[in-house]
Amino acid sequence: MLELKEVSTEYNHVPMLRKVDLEVRRGNVVCLLGPNGAGKTTTVKTILGLLRPVHGTVSFEGKAIHHLKTHQIIGAGIAVVPEGRRLFPKMTVLENLKVGALSGVDESEIRARLEMVFQLFPRLKERLHQLAGTLSGGEQGMAAIGRGMMGRPKIILLDEPSLGLAPILVEEFFKAIRKINEEGTTVLLIEQNARKALSVASGGYVLQKGQIVVRGNRSELFQSDVIQKAYLRG
Repeated sequence: MLELKEVSTEYNHVPMLRKVDLEVRRGNVVCLLGPNGAGKTTTVKTILGLLRPVHGTVSFEGKAIHHLKTHQIIGAGIAVVPEGRRLFPKMTVLENLKVGALSGVDESEIRARLEMVFQLFPRLKERLHQLAGTLSGGEQGMAAIGRGMMGRPKIILLDEPSLGLAPILVEEFFKAIRKINEEGTTVLLIEQNARKALSVASGGYVLQKGQIVVRGNRSELFQSDVIQKAYLRG
């Protein structure tokens, strides 16, 4: 469904991604692991057209998208939940969720999509008319994922959804990710929490200093020395 082939990017002529090959097949949860500064968010920005590759291609459903504008890429069926949530703090939860619905969607369809979001995160229904800036960190994360799902995307990119959350909320978020996938949405999960990411992913990649250093299915990643040393021991 989504493929990066030998993708390299730069910031002010400084290399950020180096010949990255990454594939997400339809119906899967694929994780992209790596420490801070590895290039994970740069990868997301490149997929969304916020950064242009200096080399290589980004394809979605077999068609090149790296030359398209960001709104065209999102319109093709790619949603993103950015690192830090990026809600509109002075808008209500309802208003933030409606932002996620693409233009031209009628009110009956919006109501149906809201119900889908409430099934994922019942707490949002209680907070619907509350300003997003007054929500807890966990509730803001729920609203951000809900906003992403309001567009009924074919694939959703989740950039560090568990960052800064208490363990009990992390568990709730990963249950929601599993449910999103079970109901038909493909997921690219960008995470530092390797143990939790691998609990829901069928496979994935490890990015270090802008390069893919490990790739494989779930069991191969669990057994990888890189992942064992960096994430799972201790």
